[in-house]
Amino acid sequence: MARFSSEEKIQAVRQYIDGNEGGQTIAKSIGVHPSLLHQWIKQFALFGEDAFEKRYTPYPAQFKLDVLNYMNEHGTSIRETAAIFNIPSYETLRKWKVAYETEGFDALQSKKKGRPSMKNKNNKTSNT
Repeated sequence: MARFSSEEKIQAVRQYIDGNEGGQTIAKSIGVHPSLLHQWIKQFALFGEDAFEKRYTPYPAQFKLDVLNYMNEHGTSIRETAAIFNIPSYETLRKWKVAYETEGFDALQSKKKGRPSMKNKNNKTSNT
């Protein structure tokens, strides 16, 4: 899937808001599924241009659980819920859902990334 800059997303949303073209036409012209364009539109409506700022957020496990509970209680779709909570990729939310359903709350805990640190190794001394 192609990555779009903040400016490209805003331009597509404004094009839709201006009303000259429909969502299907705009989505097809930029090569995205119409539901993704509608997710951008919803994010823009809720958060304005800030919705598309690049950021990395380490979400706490409780926040992830709260988002999943909101989705279940309100019957919102994964894409809709991602837009409401300004989670840039609905795939992130889908992964949380699968992890929680298969492994429970512990699966929502953040895990250390990268290589494990080297442990101090005791030098073996020979008894000769």
